[in-house]
Amino acid sequence: MKQVLCLVALLFCIVTPSFASAPSTFTEAKVIAKREIFFDQPDGPEGELYCGCKWQWVGKSGGRIDAESCGYEARKQASRAERTEWEHIVPAWTFGHQRQCWQNGGRKNCVATDPVFRAMEADLFNLYPSVGEVNGDRANFNYGMASNAAPQYGQCSTRVDFGAKTAEPRDKVKGLVARTTFYMFDRYNLSMSRQQQQLLMAWSKQYPVTAWERERNARIAKIVGYPNRFVTGERSWALGHKPTGEGIESRNTTAAATRQVANSKEPAPVTPAAVTSGEVIGNQRSGVYHLPSGCPSYGQVSAKNQVSFGSATEAVAAGFRKAGNCR
Repeated sequence: MKQVLCLVALLFCIVTPSFASAPSTFTEAKVIAKREIFFDQPDGPEGELYCGCKWQWVGKSGGRIDAESCGYEARKQASRAERTEWEHIVPAWTFGHQRQCWQNGGRKNCVATDPVFRAMEADLFNLYPSVGEVNGDRANFNYGMASNAAPQYGQCSTRVDFGAKTAEPRDKVKGLVARTTFYMFDRYNLSMSRQQQQLLMAWSKQYPVTAWERERNARIAKIVGYPNRFVTGERSWALGHKPTGEGIESRNTTAAATRQVANSKEPAPVTPAAVTSGEVIGNQRSGVYHLPSGCPSYGQVSAKNQVSFGSATEAVAAGFRKAGNCR
């Protein structure tokens, strides 16, 4: 018993600040981003990502675009143009394709089985409200120069070149998206083409850090425990940059400690590092999920088989079913 307690204590010690407070799911991240980061931005001078539009919050994390505030005109999808969506500056497709889980079953499989993917999907630095239509048009395209694309969204200067599969954001956020991309590729050990590196390095230099970008960075750092060092100036990107892989190392270290507890002679309780209050726990071996209340086996799923979800809806979407002994 003493050995198990020591291992549990060790697990608490090695969980880094970045994952002690960071959201564990994309759904949770959107709610936190609304409440803690963009709470005062709907009517602010910066606006949403691609067109600078103002918006009104709707529901837990959504919003309704004020098209007149930015001169926005729908290109094709009028209903989607009316709402905000949470854009992954580095698309989930981009970072997912560099994970084995995606090759074995796409995004659904990554959400269900890969804690590093879930961390990337929920990373607050990579999320920004945007006009839904532009978010959809951008899809998983890389950022680049869309000089062959005519204006598509009224006075909004963001352009999407569908033929070249390239999206060029408005000038005001080019530096922000560049430094966010550097952060994601550095933290999660992703590979970037030389051409993409050169373009983003140019944007980062041409469009320096703004007061809002610093404030956004500070707000996120307060939540997750560390900043985007490409914003603070502590880190810079050069051709051939070798990623630190800090995000992967943190996850692997925590997972290893959890497995060590699970494999000890005495059964170990589920620890706060693996389960947080209100979290839905799935068992990837049995394919069932357990709720924090009403499910007797909630605290009995071995750490090595645990998959966490923000809600039962997320668990079902990932292919899990509710445990039969839940009341």
